[in-house]
Amino acid sequence: MLDNITWFGHDSFKITGTQTVYTDPYKIKKRDAADIILITHSHFDHLSQEDIAKVSTDKTIIIAPKDCAAKLKGNVKTASPGDKFTVSGIEIEAVPAYNVNKDFHPKSNGWVGYIFAIDARRYYIAGDTDLIPEMRAFKDIYVAMLPVSGVYVMTALEAARAAIDIAPQFAIPMHYGDIVGTVKDAERFIAEIKHLTASGPKIEPVILPAA
Repeated sequence: MLDNITWFGHDSFKITGTQTVYTDPYKIKKRDAADIILITHSHFDHLSQEDIAKVSTDKTIIIAPKDCAAKLKGNVKTASPGDKFTVSGIEIEAVPAYNVNKDFHPKSNGWVGYIFAIDARRYYIAGDTDLIPEMRAFKDIYVAMLPVSGVYVMTALEAARAAIDIAPQFAIPMHYGDIVGTVKDAERFIAEIKHLTASGPKIEPVILPAA
């Protein structure tokens, strides 16, 4: 079902298909070869130079916001909200990610989430964000990966409402179990989606085990 997705904890995923995409590599245990690495913002738990190096080759393309570029080596493309790329045959769109009721991730920083398509399926990695109105415009998402821990990002209940706005086929909770948040946040997210979709469009929430 979702056997092409590996979660390493926090916001770090590997999605495989015709290309291999990593998002915010963090606490990676084994070396690997990413075709594309997507960095959402410059905080240490999202831009980890040590972990990026573990999954990079001389052919890897890294996409990251402008304030990250000086910290990165190799083939780096900068991204702002609204930018679109086609990289190694993968269509990628940088989308807004920001806080609305806290100051950890200001909209003015231009930090991002990403929507990208692998093998005709569209994936959304939210980055560190609150529930924001732009999410209502995200269409035809196969998997949405959403932060659920609160404090710096959405709460589990807000993340469930984000899932309703986005209406993906699958919704995966993230940003818990390290630094902030616990599996209880993921479980609240699951329960709330099931409650909100009891008589409406179906979204399948899935807790992935950390690799």
